[in-house]
Amino acid sequence: MFLRVLLLSLWCWGVLCAWVLCAENKSSAESYSLRLVGGASRCEGEVELQRPDLNWTTVGISYMTLGFGARLCSALDCGTVVSVGLNSGLEREVVMGDRYCEETSLMQCFTTGFHSDSSLRLQCSDSVRLVSGFGLCSGSVQIWDGSWTGVCDGDLDQRGAEVLCRELDCGAPSLLQGALSPLGQTFHCEGHESALKDCPRSNSRTCSSGATVNLTCSEPIRLVGGASRCAGTVELKLRGEWRRVTGDYRSWNQEDIAAVCRDLDCGFAVYGGVRDDFPQSPVWSVFSDCVKTFSVRGCVFGSYSSSSWGLEVMCSDSVRLVSGSGLCSGSVQIWDGSWTGVCDGDLDQRGAEVLCRELDCGAPSLLQGALSPLGQMFHCEGHESALMDCPRSNSRTCSSGATVNLTCSEPIRLVGGASRCAGTVELKHRGEWRRVIGKYEDWDQEDTAAVCRDLDCGFAVHGRRRGDFPQSPVWQVSSDCVKTSSVRGCVFGSRSSSRGVKVVCSDLLNRPIISVSVFDGASELQSQGVRVQLGSKFRVKCSVEPQYSGGSFQLLSPTVPPAQNRTLPAVNHSAHFLFSDADHAHKGNYTCVYLLQVFNHSFSSQSHKLQLSVGESDSDLIIRVVVILLLKLLYILPMSYCYCKVRARGGAKERPEP
Repeated sequence: MFLRVLLLSLWCWGVLCAWVLCAENKSSAESYSLRLVGGASRCEGEVELQRPDLNWTTVGISYMTLGFGARLCSALDCGTVVSVGLNSGLEREVVMGDRYCEETSLMQCFTTGFHSDSSLRLQCSDSVRLVSGFGLCSGSVQIWDGSWTGVCDGDLDQRGAEVLCRELDCGAPSLLQGALSPLGQTFHCEGHESALKDCPRSNSRTCSSGATVNLTCSEPIRLVGGASRCAGTVELKLRGEWRRVTGDYRSWNQEDIAAVCRDLDCGFAVYGGVRDDFPQSPVWSVFSDCVKTFSVRGCVFGSYSSSSWGLEVMCSDSVRLVSGSGLCSGSVQIWDGSWTGVCDGDLDQRGAEVLCRELDCGAPSLLQGALSPLGQMFHCEGHESALMDCPRSNSRTCSSGATVNLTCSEPIRLVGGASRCAGTVELKHRGEWRRVIGKYEDWDQEDTAAVCRDLDCGFAVHGRRRGDFPQSPVWQVSSDCVKTSSVRGCVFGSRSSSRGVKVVCSDLLNRPIISVSVFDGASELQSQGVRVQLGSKFRVKCSVEPQYSGGSFQLLSPTVPPAQNRTLPAVNHSAHFLFSDADHAHKGNYTCVYLLQVFNHSFSSQSHKLQLSVGESDSDLIIRVVVILLLKLLYILPMSYCYCKVRARGGAKERPEP
């Protein structure tokens, strides 16, 4: 009893201590506070942070994205981030902030113990903001009236939306939900105002739940100098100024380019890359590894006053795949003034082949919702270079969920190896097959695994760099990108090189073939396998198409325990397993397993199952039936004779005398 009480007391003491420590850690984290000083309003100025010792310390940062600035504005209870920048002065102790920290707790993004002569300056909107949207230019509209309140359905018209988008340094409004009627609106804007609060107001009211205005402004990004609105040099408008865009380390892979196309409301990424032959001019610097999950504008971290670098992009302007796992899969949409889904049944196999080719992907491997050509919209012959070149008919609007989903194979292959799952890595990009090398000519096992995954070739066995290839153009791939993306999605440039990568994946063996033959009897093919005669001798043959020399075959059969299954060496790529006196114990499933050692690694490949049944021949059955009938007849005839004799004698005794 005493021991039980002692243990219970210790447990309670431990729980209490844990609660106290958690409470101390929580209060320590919450003791940090932020403020802006030296600005024209409560939402503008130099960023300072109050530490647990209650001293205010300046926040310094080497690079700062607008996306992280938006988190600071939210923590300060201000509106949308307008600009971030650096103030230079005397060197002092600062709290260093992470440039695009993704920690759940904002305070985990700051580190003490640094000295710098630069401090962070932040400007947020102080009277209006967009919340719960994607990026900085979309969300539910809220205004500051001592606290943040939603703008009600019907309180904002198109001119008011234009003023608000301009105030947030975004593009023109592209979507305004819940504000179609000007009747009873709160804001009466003429369109020239610089801020929404400058517009005359009336009819102030509190919105009912869910009845607030949702606004999407277009991203302030454009392509110039190209053949269409979806091709050219990338320019971004920030703080009222259009400039070219360049990236950190000047590398942009295809998924980064796809994010640019997304912000432009264009289709898929055809190609893109950086150039250094532009005229010297100011540029905006963007973290390219940030744009996949945020807008391009939200990933701006600084600027250069003079640079010859710039980003050139080409996106499709008529077709795209959305909500897929990579660049080569998703729901099919076409541009008809706006993006609309291609309906179930509107695309056949030839149309899918044209579309995959247009996307610079491989052949279609999965086409869902387009099995019937009846009533289809696109009538492709298969030779067209783009889906929109195919004759069209039967234009219609799809019902919810009834759009075509397409998966094209990745345009990657292994050449010069013993199978499709071994060899030198080559990638097709912009219509050209080239070898692949890493960003810094590095390559590890995870990169090899990504290649095997894209090829649907199992797991990675071996991958290594080689430098003895002929000098030729190669595609450069961000090797740290392929771990979470497709290899094609990580292409960022090209160069001439004698290097390449050789890869071996697990699925490199051909599937063995299993068959049965009988020596002193007959066999019969059945729908589920083979039937052999009882008592006959039969042979199971395991073979494989010539690929590698050597190896062995293991036969998995019902007559031998798994640990003792037979194994024979492969001779001329086959092995023969003999069985005599077939009986009912031999019936069941048989499987051949091909075993091989390659590159000091063990590989195996398994055949389909073959079902074997054991039975008697038809003649044996007939003879047995005849014998049984004769035996029965021999038994019945004497019995019948005796029975008749007995009946005859009984009848004679009962007959009366005359």
